[in-house]
Amino acid sequence: MFYTYILQLSDKTFYVGYSSDLKSRIKAHNEGSVSSTKNLRPVKLVYYSAFFSQKKATDFEKYLKTSSGFAFRNKRLI
Repeated sequence: MFYTYILQLSDKTFYVGYSSDLKSRIKAHNEGSVSSTKNLRPVKLVYYSAFFSQKKATDFEKYLKTSSGFAFRNKRLI
């Protein structure tokens, strides 16, 4: 399984990513191992979706990073 996820950072902004191992990825974010979120800990998982293919997970991640994806995220997901 592949996961697309949304984290809420300590400054109340959001981070979108994907992983094949969601538990260890969230742990890495909270331990400071991920450079883009290490200064914004603790992080809180607010949404995730599971996909059978990596391509679908990465496509959804890319969509969530677009302006249409921001609107969808704010209206439907969080």
